[in-house]
Formats: sequence, C-alpha cells, structure tokens
Amino acid sequence: KIYVVRRWGWPKVGGPRYWLNYLDRNAIALARLNDLEEDLNLTSTLVAEYQTCVSILFVGYILGQIPSNMFINRTRPSRYMGIMMMLWAVVSALTALSKDFVDLLLTRFFLGVTEAPYYPGAVYILSVFYNRQEIATRIAILYTGNVLATAFAGLIAAGVFHGMDNTAGLAGWQWLFILQGVVTFVIALVGYFVLPDFPLTTKWLTEDERQLAYNRMELDTVQNKGETGTLAGLKQAARDPLVWVFAAMAHMHLAANGFKNFFPTVVETLGLGETVTLVLTCPPYLIAGAVTILLSWSSGRYNERTWHITVSKCVAIVGFVAAAATLNLAGRYVAMVIFTIGTYGVNSLILGWCGSVCGQTKEKKSAAIAIVTTIMNASFIWTPYLWPKSDEPRYAIAMGASAGFSLATFLLAWLAKFMLVRRNNKLRASSNETTTFYVY
Repeated sequence: KIYVVRRWGWPKVGGPRYWLNYLDRNAIALARLNDLEEDLNLTSTLVAEYQTCVSILFVGYILGQIPSNMFINRTRPSRYMGIMMMLWAVVSALTALSKDFVDLLLTRFFLGVTEAPYYPGAVYILSVFYNRQEIATRIAILYTGNVLATAFAGLIAAGVFHGMDNTAGLAGWQWLFILQGVVTFVIALVGYFVLPDFPLTTKWLTEDERQLAYNRMELDTVQNKGETGTLAGLKQAARDPLVWVFAAMAHMHLAANGFKNFFPTVVETLGLGETVTLVLTCPPYLIAGAVTILLSWSSGRYNERTWHITVSKCVAIVGFVAAAATLNLAGRYVAMVIFTIGTYGVNSLILGWCGSVCGQTKEKKSAAIAIVTTIMNASFIWTPYLWPKSDEPRYAIAMGASAGFSLATFLLAWLAKFMLVRRNNKLRASSNETTTFYVY
C-alpha cells in the first residue's frame, strides 16, 4: 500500500509543471526590472497600466476555472491538461512580441485563460487519490512549484538579462518570455502522456492499484453520496455555506499574498542594484517552501487545520508590520523573509481542507475546489493597485492591508471549525455507528 501511494499521481501532477505555470505567469514582475515599462511606453497618468496588465491575467484565470473543473470530469485529465499547457506555452512566448500596452494586455488576458485549468485541476486530481491525512502534504509539494518558481525566477532572469540583453535585437525581457515558453511547451508534450486520470481509469496503474485507489477514497469520504451529474455537483457546492467560507478564507489569504507580483520591486527598494535584487528574491522562497511542506506534514500527521493556519498567519502579520515599520536594510529583508514564510504555509492547508470536507460526491468536490480557487484568485485583480510605486520604499498601505487580510484568514478558519463541529455533532446524534467525521 505504501509503495502504491507513493507511486500515484503527485510526482506527475506536480513536478515541473506547476513550477512553469507560475514562472510564465510571473515573468512580468521580473521583466519590469529590465525596462519593460519603458520599452512598451507604459504609463500611470490615466491608468496604472503595469498594474492593469498584472491584474488582467486573473480576469481570464478566474473565468476559466469553474467551467474547466466541471469539464474535467467528462474527459481525460491527462490529455486536457497537457493540451492547455501547450497553449499557455505559446501565449507566454508570444508576449515577447508585445509593442505597447494593448498588446501586453491581450497576451496577459489569454495567458490567464490558458493557465486557468492547471492548478484547480491538479488539486482536484490529487484530492481523488489522497485521503484527508495525505492531501495537505501532497498539495504542499505541488505548491512548492509556485514557491520554487518564485525563488529561482530571479536567478533565471538575472542570467538571461545579463547574457542575452540586446541579442539578435531583442531585449532581455523578450528573451525571458521566449525561453520560458519553449521550455514549457517541451514539458507539456511529456505531460500529455504521463499525467494521471482518475483512480479507476489511470492506465499506468495496475488493476489492483486502481481498485485500491478507488476503495480508499470511498472509505474516507464523509456522507458519501456516490456520483451525480456535473450541474448537480455545481449546485451542491454552491448551496453549501462551508464552500463560501473556504472561498472567503482563500480570498483573504491570497490578498495577503499579493506581494508576490511585486516582490522584486519591493526588494529593489533596498537599493542594491538589479542583479543583487534578483538574487535576493530567492532565499525567502526557498525557506518558505521548506516550511510549507513541514507545516502541511504536521497538519496531516495531527489531523488538525485551524491552529496551523492561525499560527502561520500570526507569523505573517509580524512580518508585514515589521517591513512597514523599519527602513533598516537588514531589518527589512528579515521582515520580508518572515512574511513570506507565514503567508506561503497556508495555501495547501486551505485547499486540502476544502477538498476533504466538501466532497460528498466527486462532482461536488471538483466544483467546490473550482469555486474556492476562482474566488481566491480574484484577489489578484484588485490587490496590484495596493502597490503603486509612489508608496515605496515602505509600501505602508499594502503591508498594513496584508496584515489585516492575514487576520481575516485565520478568523475565517475558526468560523469553518465552528461549522464543522456542529456538523460532526449532528452526525453523532443521527447515528451511533458513524466512524468518519469532518476534520478541523
């Protein structure tokens, strides 16, 4: 059983694919340090054009997530996600051809549309293979793709900007989009053949492994209701108040995480130059990645969610307040490390928790995850406007707001716990034979 669990989908679902999903999406933050705004004549006179190009991606991103996760139950996830990855690779590379604000705006929008299926789809696929004690750690490992992309993106960009700027008449930022798009396309071709489908239909599992995967999840589901239609699953998710609590919690969490689209710009306020700035963006995310996996493992080991989220968000609040309060170089950088650690540890806990308690049918589970990730990512539509250059170096408004969002996140976690305690009490009252309860 241990061998089979380790062999299942997370290495194939995760691996380099989500790393590239985020790397391609966040290249714009690094391109900004290589004169992207000047080359495309972006201004802030009438519209904050750079911030708008950052946020427009998430309009396309959130529009595609719920339809995508509804569709994924009616197709082979391996084929669907592989094809969508190829499409986003092409769009990412085409960003290099942008000549002005409109070009960049359109490519960013379509990058959001084509990237939309991957993360909610990957979380859903993991949730149909792994039980409540395993899922948070698996999502954390998937999410390290995001963390590692953020960590190494600066190092990759530093090499590209230094070695290829003005090569063949193209700026360094253009080469960054081209090279990352090419690599993504190659990995997408591989993913087309190796990504998993569902427990009973994944072809590279043996018949016994397929049945074991299916039976495990049937036994782990509270109030299991079998299968239902796609639209029925969406209605079930939309009518469950707990789904909306998780959605609000995830939205507040990612609003606090809005700094990631501006982290190179924030680090630049230390005044250490372009190359050093890019290098210094790496360590906070490497540390955060390790802490994320450790926190998720602990949450699964002790079958606990609320206190893990609370402690992590309190750490983030300390970091945000410290970053706004001091201009000391070492103090600000340490504060950046602290708020990055505290913020990144929570994402996998929220989504894993949602998947384990809102999945009475697989259709409801996929819809619930899609609703939560959609509303979660909607925060990136408006949070870029909290980070205008006029607020540097302190970015006091953004830092203070992020601390408030972190507070709201863990308060919503306690609300979710209260609701789940009540549901467990009802289960106990209705039957003395019930042995599977909701986790909090």
